[in-house]
Amino acid sequence: MKNRNRIVIGFIVSLTIIVIAVSLGSAGISLGDTAQIILHKIFRLPLSSEIDPRSVSIVWLLRLPRVLLAFLVGGSLAVSGAVCQSVLRNPLASPYILGVSSGASLGAGIIIISGIALPFLGGFSLPLTGFVFGLVTVFFVAAFSSRIDKSMSSNTIILCGMVLSLFLNAALTTLSAIFSDDLRRIVLWQMGSFAMRGWTYVWLILPFLAIGIAGIFLYTKEMDILSFGDDVAKTAGVETGSLRKKLLALTAVLIGAAVALSGVIGFVDLIAPHAARRITGSRHRHLIPMSFILGGSLMVCADLIARTIISPSELPVGAITALIGAPFFAWVYFRRRTQ
Repeated sequence: MKNRNRIVIGFIVSLTIIVIAVSLGSAGISLGDTAQIILHKIFRLPLSSEIDPRSVSIVWLLRLPRVLLAFLVGGSLAVSGAVCQSVLRNPLASPYILGVSSGASLGAGIIIISGIALPFLGGFSLPLTGFVFGLVTVFFVAAFSSRIDKSMSSNTIILCGMVLSLFLNAALTTLSAIFSDDLRRIVLWQMGSFAMRGWTYVWLILPFLAIGIAGIFLYTKEMDILSFGDDVAKTAGVETGSLRKKLLALTAVLIGAAVALSGVIGFVDLIAPHAARRITGSRHRHLIPMSFILGGSLMVCADLIARTIISPSELPVGAITALIGAPFFAWVYFRRRTQ
């Protein structure tokens, strides 16, 4: 089967998962009613008179934006993971090692502790500050790495990212210890959640998603060449240092927006690209869209489990992805060692 057909099938399956996730919850709504409500709102198709108006509000105002945000965040994380693994030539690489989650967490912690609301932004001060801090962190890692190593080797980037992450985590831990009353809010934000996220959050992530993925698609051929090593890439005329800077910047846009709007959710960026490579191979032209589809679907399923397993209470989404991802991480690591 051609990779294009696999991507189309994956997209259809992901749409099915979205509809199922929207229909399930504390208030059960049938799949048929859910599909009718969505089609009615999008295409203005007639709605059956038997459908309760409360069901329409639940589907359209509460569940659908939450599920779509989970899908977009999961897709962003997965694409970021695929790019990082290719750029750093390490199957265990994650965009979080670049320090973006630590930077975003520190920015969010400062807003939570200080209670500051930026002018004209109100409740969006927290995600915007997290995004800015995460973005600045990645740019700092890229700039510092280029000063140490002009070719920006993968080992240099990983080492710089890990050192900065440890420093930022220490700063956040210190703030949390001093302002212990806000510790619970900081911890919950770090564990990730899509609760009470409306349509505004969906519209907020779309521009960053469009910029990040469109920019990454411009360099799919260069990433294919880079996967053979820096020497081969330079022989083919690829400026490896410049390419890594551009791709890390685009990754920062994706991961920064995802973390700022949902909190820190790990392992999706590790699992989805590995699964996508098994389906489409390593050509980035097909790997990127398949990673997005699988990452989004995985995040939707994780969020569904998080909000239904102990209903009406919720578990943090990050806890669910960690329970799935930690064994997967160990499997990838030990599989590499035995080969």
